[in-house]
Amino acid sequence: MRLIGMLDSPYVRRTALTLATLDIPFAHESLSVFRQYKEFAAINPVVKAPTAVTDDGVVLLDSTLIIHYALKALADGRTLGPVDPRLIALDVRLTGLGLAACEKAVQTVYERQLRPAEKQHQPWLERVAGQLKAALSAIETDIAGAEWLLAPPLSEAGITLAVAGTFIAEMIPDVVTLSDYPRFAALTDAAEATALFQAWPYE
Repeated sequence: MRLIGMLDSPYVRRTALTLATLDIPFAHESLSVFRQYKEFAAINPVVKAPTAVTDDGVVLLDSTLIIHYALKALADGRTLGPVDPRLIALDVRLTGLGLAACEKAVQTVYERQLRPAEKQHQPWLERVAGQLKAALSAIETDIAGAEWLLAPPLSEAGITLAVAGTFIAEMIPDVVTLSDYPRFAALTDAAEATALFQAWPYE
């Protein structure tokens, strides 16, 4: 399988880390949806990262759906995260909160980088920042005592939260101070110190 997109995208990175965790072979092609638009469009005209191309040539998009496909079709019974139903529910909730944090952080970056300063809509940026901080506050509460997030087998929530934390720290440190969420910051640091995350680093 081919995975197309740059590792500065939290969505591309969570997909790469998940495939690596599941020991699913894939070839990573680091194409930018901005700088290499035409090359990306030749693979996927929607130009959405990540894009995956199966061995049969089927083009897939959206990190969650690519991961869903990988678990159903390629993982040979390997799974992510806990097996206790109560922890599975928390893992799904935390994955959703992590994805919400990614979404709001990416929206902030796009508003700042793609719009001229005089056309940026400050009320929108404030609303998005509020949503981001609400997601992080919920994460900070819910991960108390959740050491299983980074324990083998690595959970989807653990991957997603750590990727979100690094993206926020790198791209919008003036909007969110990660140390204001000490459990979340510690989880991010612990994940980034592992060989797996170092093999697929934020670009």
